[in-house]
Amino acid sequence: MTNRPASVIIPAKGDLETVYCMILSGFDFRRAWALAAAVFFAMAQDAAADGLRAGEWHTVQTPEINGMIGPPQKGTRCLTPEAVADLDTTFSPVSRTTNSSCERVEHELTPQRLKWRLQCSGQIDMDVEGEFTFDNPEHYVAIITARSFMQGRLMQSVRTSIAGQRVGDCP
Repeated sequence: MTNRPASVIIPAKGDLETVYCMILSGFDFRRAWALAAAVFFAMAQDAAADGLRAGEWHTVQTPEINGMIGPPQKGTRCLTPEAVADLDTTFSPVSRTTNSSCERVEHELTPQRLKWRLQCSGQIDMDVEGEFTFDNPEHYVAIITARSFMQGRLMQSVRTSIAGQRVGDCP
């Protein structure tokens, strides 16, 4: 393959089709490869947020109880600078049980993700897990699953999908 002179096209973020067309049309493979790598790394950096911004957040929570989807519930929440500085505390469960003991059996925190799992045993046994993805500083999604058991038998299963969007500063 010979290198043909060509004008350099800088694709917009996420426009990998342009890069593929340049490669297939005989564009210098080394240049195209370097350009494709640069586009990929730019997209990867944009996809990963480093936490959230403080401010007023609108949330939509959609519950699914024992397989039945419930109506979405909308809410508003003010996240302070202290709350977004400690996403672990802000989005992790607080155990307030009577006649049960709870233990955190899984926990993972990165600037882009929080994952936890809590198991409680007592009169009613519970297994609760959550995974939050902070996809950019002004948006997150989460799934929280809670299953309760009595005498080893599943009593209830609740899966809640959550989406949060920053809408401005707190009032």
